[in-house]
Amino acid sequence: MPELPEVEVARRALEEHCVGKRIVRCSAADDTKVIDGVAPPRLEAALVGRTISAARRKGKNLWLALDSPPFPSFQFGMAGAIYIKGVELSKYKRSAVRPTEEWPLKYSKLLVVMDDGLEFSFTDKRRFAKIRFLDNPEAVPPISELGPDALFEPLHLDDFVESLSRKKAPIKALLLDQSFISGIGNWIADEVLYQVIEKSLEVGCNSSQYPENWIFHSREKKPGKAFVEGKKIDFITVGGRTSAYVPELQKLDGIDATASRAKISKEQSKSNKAAREVDDDEEEAKPAKRGRKQLVKATHEIQEDEEDAKASKRGRKQPAKTSKGSWKKAHHSSEGSGDDDSDDEAVDKVVAEQGKRRDPKQPAEAKSSSDKGGSAAPAKRPQRKKRQL
Repeated sequence: MPELPEVEVARRALEEHCVGKRIVRCSAADDTKVIDGVAPPRLEAALVGRTISAARRKGKNLWLALDSPPFPSFQFGMAGAIYIKGVELSKYKRSAVRPTEEWPLKYSKLLVVMDDGLEFSFTDKRRFAKIRFLDNPEAVPPISELGPDALFEPLHLDDFVESLSRKKAPIKALLLDQSFISGIGNWIADEVLYQVIEKSLEVGCNSSQYPENWIFHSREKKPGKAFVEGKKIDFITVGGRTSAYVPELQKLDGIDATASRAKISKEQSKSNKAAREVDDDEEEAKPAKRGRKQLVKATHEIQEDEEDAKASKRGRKQPAKTSKGSWKKAHHSSEGSGDDDSDDEAVDKVVAEQGKRRDPKQPAEAKSSSDKGGSAAPAKRPQRKKRQL
C-alpha cells in the first residue's frame, strides 16, 4: 500500500506540474464509497475555474490548496495513486502505470484537466481511498488526528525516547500507529531506519533502485526462501500485520516475543486438552460397554436356564434344547445385524423378574397359579424403561 514516500512523490509532482494552473474541466466517478461527504456533480462544479496554489501532505494524506476554500483532500488507503498524463511518477511495483494503459485510467475516481491541457487523475482499484472536499483539511479527521510527519517533523532523539517510555505496545505496532508518527507503513517499519524514507524519495520510489540489502525485496517470498545478504528472513505477525525481520541481526524480545510464544503455547495447550478429552471419553465408554456386554451375557444364561427348567418340568427336554438352540441362532442373527433392541428387551425383562423375586411383600400365591392347576391371566409385562440417549 502507498506509504509516505509514494504520497510525497505524488505531492512533489503536483507541486511541479500543476501549481499556478487553473482547472477547466473535472470528472468525478459515481462512487460514493470513495468520494466521501460530497456529491460527485457538486465536486465537479466546485473545482472548475479554481486555481491550484499549493500541494500539501501529512502522513499518507495529500490535499490541494486552491485560491479559495474548500479544498480537495486525498486519503490514499490501500491502493490510491496520483498520475499525471505524460509524466512518469512512481515506479513502485504496485502502483506503476504501464505505457500501454489507456487514458483516463480504468480506476480513475477524479480526473482534472488544467488550462494548458495537462491532466492528472486520482485512481483507486481497491476502493479504500477517500476523496473529501473540506474548508480546512488539517483541522478535521483524519489529518487532525495524525502524529508528527516522519519526514517533515522528525522527532528529536530525546523526545522519541521519552515517548517510547510511555508506551507498552510492541515497537512495530507503535511505528504503525499514525497518531504516534504519521507516514510510516508496514514495509518501512520493517526496514527500521528513517534513512529508508530519504532513499526512497531520492530514487523517486523506483523500487528497482532500492538497495539490495533492504528486506523490501524479499517481503513476498515464502518463509524459508527469503534471505538478505545470506541471512534468513523470518515472518511474524505484530500489530495485526505481517512483519519481516532477520533473527541473526534483530532479537525477538519483550512484548513481541512474549506474544508470539504465548500464542504458540496457547495453541499447543488447546491441542493437548482436546486429545486428553478424547482419551477420557474413550476410557469412560469402555467400562460401560464391557458392563453392558456382561449383563447381556448373564441375561442370556438366565434365559437358557429358565428354558431348560421349563422343558424338564414338562418332560420335553429335546424341544427345549431346540428352542434354546433356536434362540441362540436368532440371537446371533440379531448380533450380526447390529440390532441391540432384542438384547435390551431381554435385559429389561430379566431385571424386572429378578426384582419380583426379591420383593418380600409379594404374596406366595402370586408366584405361580399353574401349580394349583388353575388358570391365570398372563402376567403383565413390565413396562420397558426408555433408553437414555
